Amino acid sequence: MAAAAAAAAEQQSSNGPVKKSMREKAVERRNVNKEHNSNFKAGYIPIDEDRLHKTGLRGRKGNLAICVIILLFILAVINLTITLVIWAVIRIGPNGCDSMEFHESGLLRFKQVSDMGVIHPLYKSTVGGRRNENLVITGNNQPIVFQQGTTKLSVEKNKTSITSDIGMQFFDPRTQNILFSTDYETHEFHLPSGVKSLNVQKASTERITSNATSDLNIKVDGRAIVRGNEGVFIMGKTIEFHMGGNMELKAENSIILNGTVMVSTTRLPSSSSEHQFGAGEWVRYKLCVCADGTLFKVQVTGQNMGCQVSDHPCGNSL
Repeated sequence: MAAAAAAAAEQQSSNGPVKKSMREKAVERRNVNKEHNSNFKAGYIPIDEDRLHKTGLRGRKGNLAICVIILLFILAVINLTITLVIWAVIRIGPNGCDSMEFHESGLLRFKQVSDMGVIHPLYKSTVGGRRNENLVITGNNQPIVFQQGTTKLSVEKNKTSITSDIGMQFFDPRTQNILFSTDYETHEFHLPSGVKSLNVQKASTERITSNATSDLNIKVDGRAIVRGNEGVFIMGKTIEFHMGGNMELKAENSIILNGTVMVSTTRLPSSSSEHQFGAGEWVRYKLCVCADGTLFKVQVTGQNMGCQVSDHPCGNSL
């Protein structure tokens, strides 16, 4: 019967549109809505996700982005730390900087006690204090060193030393008068006023003199060597040599003593008259002086031996 109804429906549809009743339309609409609500795969097309275009940062780009973010975070932390340190040290406040001042002339003025390690001033810079105040520089158990090139000034607990390969010069900044200079070609070397002694390990100069009213004293703890490329000339009203050991005079040509020569024999070695000359381990010499001041030695081979030898350098002036 259903088949007959379907055949009749097809026959009617071929002849023209079939008119449905209100009840048939309502039943058909209800069946369509029921089928549509229960069909969850409506409009679904299976697609391979690996072939789709992917958006966003993935893979190496994602790792690189994470590294950049971490680096920016670290830089932000460092910047914040530096800012806090500068704020704490320089003491920047609403009214400006509390510890230093910057002037248009390039002057940097510290208004409070500052703790620094190494200061590198610019070319031809000056470090000074206020006009009516002292400039106090303190080193905590360390020397204070001022260095410019090869010139260095070191202030320590027990001494102050100045070393330079090109020389040094001290002058009054107000009057521009030179107080002390090592430029020997232009200025003669003089000790500054109030300095009584000069302690050096080695000095190279053309001459050493003292004032007309004072003595020139050269003192050493060990051994003193005076050497001249073209000779050594020692002149004075009275010249005295005091030494605890031996005194050695060497010359390529001659040694000339012009004046009265006195030798203290209290510390010279002596021997008894019973000693056999020329025997034993000792070889003795006698110091002789020519009329012109030339010194020479004569080996002592017997008692009461004088300086009359055949090969003396005095000629006929002995």
